[in-house]
Amino acid sequence: MEGKTFLIFGISKGLGKEITDEIPGPKDVVFGVSRSNPLINESRENITWIKADLSMPVKAIDDIKKVIGDSKIDCLIYNVGIWESTAFSEEYNFQENTSREISSIVQTNITSCILSIQAFIENMKKSTNAKIILIGSTWGLDNHNGREVSFSASKFAIRGIAHAIRENLRESKIGVTVLNLGYLATEYQGEKDIDFIAEKTGGSLIPLQDVIAAIKFVLATTPYSCVKEITMPAMADKNV
Repeated sequence: MEGKTFLIFGISKGLGKEITDEIPGPKDVVFGVSRSNPLINESRENITWIKADLSMPVKAIDDIKKVIGDSKIDCLIYNVGIWESTAFSEEYNFQENTSREISSIVQTNITSCILSIQAFIENMKKSTNAKIILIGSTWGLDNHNGREVSFSASKFAIRGIAHAIRENLRESKIGVTVLNLGYLATEYQGEKDIDFIAEKTGGSLIPLQDVIAAIKFVLATTPYSCVKEITMPAMADKNV
């Protein structure tokens, strides 16, 4: 059986690294994008790292396109999201956010997402069951309790991108899904004992295994159904 081809953004650490480690199989081809070296296991010969700085989206997408060319893409996973330097803390103050920081968040989280999808539509049309999975946030949901303006705006934008792109790709049967995630237990990456993670975090963080299970579900669906959104806060998360 022919393997799948994945284009995964943000593979150097956290959820992106976990996705790269757990989702593609040994017969699959992976193009992994990140700004810093992801320190890929040398035994993973099926992974090609593409260095790109998504805060400069036009150049970044051109660099990625040069490597991928006209290869088929079965799954594009956009796992990118930077936030304000003082986000999620008592020190956060919107009035103190610099124009450079705000612009960087918009370029990285929104512009590069739109350009990435646009650049590889023809590649995905070569697949018989292509999927686009955008990693969103509960900060992109109505009436959340967060204060981070630029990050929240960018995650609302991710949902808007998905809704509109879905209509553009409906005839091609390319599925578009947004995962609206809460706080993740990224510091316990690689830890397999879910009870241990729950005990250490008090149930306030989402085990990465749960996100991987959600992605596997989306990938297992046929091109005749559409998983529009999955919202996944931690059980103890009162932000939404």
